[in-house]
Amino acid sequence: MENFQFNSNTQIFFGKGQISNLPNEIKKYGKKVLLVYGGGSIKKIGLYDTVINLLKDFEIHELNGVKPNPKIESVREGVKLCREHSIEVVLAVGGGSVIDCAKIISAATFCKEDAWDMIKKSIKTETALPIITVLTLSATGSEYDAGAIIANKSENEKLGYESELIRPKTSILDPEYTFTVSAYQTAAGSVDIISHILEQYFVPYSPFLADKLCEAVLKTVIKYLPKAIENPKDYEARGQLMWASSIADNGILSLGSRITAFSCHGIEHELNGYYDTTHGVGLAIITIRWMRYILNEKANEEILKRFANYGINVWDIDSNLEKLEISKKSIDLTEKFFKSLGIPMSLTELGIGEEHFEEMASNSVKYGFLEYAFVPLDKNDVIKILKMCL
Repeated sequence: MENFQFNSNTQIFFGKGQISNLPNEIKKYGKKVLLVYGGGSIKKIGLYDTVINLLKDFEIHELNGVKPNPKIESVREGVKLCREHSIEVVLAVGGGSVIDCAKIISAATFCKEDAWDMIKKSIKTETALPIITVLTLSATGSEYDAGAIIANKSENEKLGYESELIRPKTSILDPEYTFTVSAYQTAAGSVDIISHILEQYFVPYSPFLADKLCEAVLKTVIKYLPKAIENPKDYEARGQLMWASSIADNGILSLGSRITAFSCHGIEHELNGYYDTTHGVGLAIITIRWMRYILNEKANEEILKRFANYGINVWDIDSNLEKLEISKKSIDLTEKFFKSLGIPMSLTELGIGEEHFEEMASNSVKYGFLEYAFVPLDKNDVIKILKMCL
């Protein structure tokens, strides 16, 4: 096993009614709160009123309208509010986009440079406002990790930022808050969960335990996602997906593994930067083509072994078959599962052509560090993968 350090400082409150813990958790950090949320969904389900009533003794300032693939403009607005009102704690109520926006706000409030420069230059965070989250969409795992992704449409870029200081102090996970999430968003969010796990599974080395943890969470999502789509108020299914989301990206699944760059995420972020695509849909499209490309163009014994393990242990493919056959079947079954969700499975379906492939490929290599991936990729590799996605 590889050496590792692990310290998750997020207090998790999982289950029905856990929102009652919100006032005491916020009180640990102060009385002046910046409430960050997206559109009207939290108002439609009554969560907004619940939060406001629970925090009646606090000073609340609001930043609403945070969009999917959160934009740097929302971050800047949040930073301005934090500085003007001497905010003491940031409360994010929503999905990963809302939480990511809140995270960057919490760090950029104390940064002397602009928030986008902080991200692009990877300026180290020395101080950040504490963050508390109430999750409403199972997808990114941002409620339990130390990273955030922000888009800048003026530069056609979507970049990540990491710091342990932006890991949420507390996250409240009530599956009931995801009952009204559409089938499309449930599917897209769950593909994001699957992708997070696959990016940690397809690595040069991983110990037995890490493999089994990844495989178990993958099988959990595969089992419960169709149930959640069929019956949106299936608490057990929603709960399984919510917890899978949280642990898929907080680091625990890859402890002891030799971690590499997230290849598919690095490529997909360029789609977001140029076209503002739904993240999970982009990942579904790219992941299948990435799998086929490295199997057909880069395969060696280690790659075949990894795919074979995936096929046998996740998709229950007959282990007596040849590794190459198992590998191909594992990709076919993954694609079949994604297609069954009713989401687009090509860039053409999204109205995307190859006009920006050159720039996207260059940026994905530059900012995605794809030379350090499970299978290193250069610009030409990425262009080929993107063309396969059409």
